[in-house]
Amino acid sequence: MVTCALRDKAVVLRPEDDVAIAKAEICVGTRLEDDGGVIEARQDIRPGHKIARRSIAVGQPLRRYGQVIGFATQDIARGDHVHTHNLAIGELQREYEVGTDVRPVDYYPPSEMRSFEGYRREDGRVGTRNYVAVISTVNCSASVCQFVREKFRDVQKDFPNVDGVLAITHKSGCGTKLFGEDHLALQRVLAGYAKHPNVAAYLLIGLGCEVNQAVVMVERQRMAAPGHPERQPTILTIQETGGVRKTVEKGIEAVLKLLPKANEARRTREPISELILATNCGGSDGNSGITANPALGWAVDELVRYGGTGVLAETPEIYGAEHLLIKRAINEGVAKKLIDRYKWWEWYCRGIEAMDNNPAPGNKAGGITTVFEKSLGGVTKGGTTPMMDVFLYGEPITTPGFVFMDTPGNDPVSITGLVAGGANIICFTTGRGSVFGCKPVPSIKLATN
Repeated sequence: MVTCALRDKAVVLRPEDDVAIAKAEICVGTRLEDDGGVIEARQDIRPGHKIARRSIAVGQPLRRYGQVIGFATQDIARGDHVHTHNLAIGELQREYEVGTDVRPVDYYPPSEMRSFEGYRREDGRVGTRNYVAVISTVNCSASVCQFVREKFRDVQKDFPNVDGVLAITHKSGCGTKLFGEDHLALQRVLAGYAKHPNVAAYLLIGLGCEVNQAVVMVERQRMAAPGHPERQPTILTIQETGGVRKTVEKGIEAVLKLLPKANEARRTREPISELILATNCGGSDGNSGITANPALGWAVDELVRYGGTGVLAETPEIYGAEHLLIKRAINEGVAKKLIDRYKWWEWYCRGIEAMDNNPAPGNKAGGITTVFEKSLGGVTKGGTTPMMDVFLYGEPITTPGFVFMDTPGNDPVSITGLVAGGANIICFTTGRGSVFGCKPVPSIKLATN
């Protein structure tokens, strides 16, 4: 029978935690020396999974990260494998204590400012890439945008300073209430992409009869031709232009007119305070809250100390940990914004969906048992500095420091909103693996192991 120190085989994150997280395979019968005595593994424990450090009676809360991650659905003995067969979320009572964890930010002096090579735009914002975008106002014009983009696959042969021509397409834009919540969110997102500092120039292509009329969106979202705030951007509609083929031809002509100016852009040294870092996680596992997520949180803290912006998102995947963010809210107004978003999600899910439809099968295979456990690991991506603001989905991110954006947990949808808000770099943590990227913004992957 193997005997070793618990710390050699597993990680205990807080002294009060009821579980340890296996670093390597723990075979049944292995004896682990813990501060409270010897734990004998009663089942095989896979890496990233939990072993009970003490007995937990049915119905009692179980802690990891020093926080409740669920309630025992049966008696759990010391040494048991803790997972979906004996742990569930139950009714968790959380106290919202506004601002009790707010600590002053220790900013770096200007003399220690660090820099990166970026594109300073005429509106003062700084991009990390240099694209031209062909934006669909409605799903009906999506194929036309793709056809235009195809013409410029080798754009760098003639325009070496342009990173590419993008087709920004979607499945919406019609069959929705005029100026309803969905319509307004779509307008925010499309305008956010058009005005993004990583987009040097753009044109809009629509069908012509859709709810999301281009001219209306341009006016409401204050969109203009890049570098010419007094001019309307280029707009094409399939119905007015005379069909798909003619619109593709006109679209190609329009892009050719935009490329020379975009190609004039040059990278210059810029302070990292100009970075808006979007955080996201996908394919999380039991190590996410131990390694990649807190490491990213440390980087967010450092960026904030330099005057930059770090953005946490994925509202349903912070469920059960939102009280920790409210403790960091800079004031009552910011706290109320976050609480209101959670009330909206609870209303939306009532009788239709469930806030606890996480973790996904891959998360569970990696050792995550409940949405509370996933959320408590996910929230560490946001570091420790005060929460300065809360933004709606796709809303322009205008407040520096650590902020929150209300997005779904789905990776592509979440990051789309963050990019629309102005994020110019994405840091994406993953344990099970993820292939997601999001042009026009670079995406850096952080593996948990």
